[in-house]
Amino acid sequence: MNIAIIGLGLIGGSIAKDLRQAGVATTLTGVDRAAENGETALALGLVDTIESLEAALPKADLVVMAIPVNALAQVLPSVLDGISANAVVIDAGSTKALICRAVAGHSRRSQFVAAHPIAGTENSGPTAAHNGLFRNKTNIICERDRSSEAALAVAARVFEALGMNTIYMEPEEHDKHVAYVSHLSHVSSFLLGQTVLDIEKDEKNIFALAGSGFASTVRLAKSSPAMWAPIFEQNLEYLSQALQEYIMHLQRFHYLLLKHDTAELSRIMSNANEIRRVLEGIELKQRTGSTALENTAYPKQ
Repeated sequence: MNIAIIGLGLIGGSIAKDLRQAGVATTLTGVDRAAENGETALALGLVDTIESLEAALPKADLVVMAIPVNALAQVLPSVLDGISANAVVIDAGSTKALICRAVAGHSRRSQFVAAHPIAGTENSGPTAAHNGLFRNKTNIICERDRSSEAALAVAARVFEALGMNTIYMEPEEHDKHVAYVSHLSHVSSFLLGQTVLDIEKDEKNIFALAGSGFASTVRLAKSSPAMWAPIFEQNLEYLSQALQEYIMHLQRFHYLLLKHDTAELSRIMSNANEIRRVLEGIELKQRTGSTALENTAYPKQ
């Protein structure tokens, strides 16, 4: 397949590497509005050529869009306008409702597969791309009934090549779930980092005292604001709900701490320990190839 990758950062670059390694891509064309990203991706061998969006679209059998979600919603209709009659477009956006609405009435909606391959690191840019980023991770496809069988077959080939387990949801359901399991954790990490920076003005103290617990908890604060700010904005409703519930738990914990209620604090932490069982179960399902979120997925037909 002649594949065009729009957005040559961690996600787009890693998809390009895996599709080349799997033999799915015969030619990889890169598109990125940042010239330096294109140059770096070309030098690293992530893509074979760098072209403008207008030049890349008519030649592509498959277009993978790995750009920030605000740009995705704006650009996607014109991408569908510019592809050939048999081409397929797949996105990798972390929100789905607004993106799906952006092309709801498009004449080529059936050539689009709304996807969210759930994988990533705190790093960004072409140099962060690496093989195996998606292996044994969960991919979500939304509005499956709006995509043609041919488009879904291409998407299946892509995500199987990436080593992913695919499940199906509707956009609103997807956005609600990721608000809790992904977006809230990023907000928490960003604000923990900000809190420590505000209090510890002497950076030497931070580095001298920070252990592995702090490093792992604040790791996501190194993520790209250019990518995450639009995600938070697009998922405002569900993220706001998640934040309200999180703040409520923090306020109760603070209250119990002031009351010296160690027994209740211990009970709360013991309940939270249950997350280990849940995460271990998910990891097992991912390793064995079953769906990690089968209780929320629409069944395959």
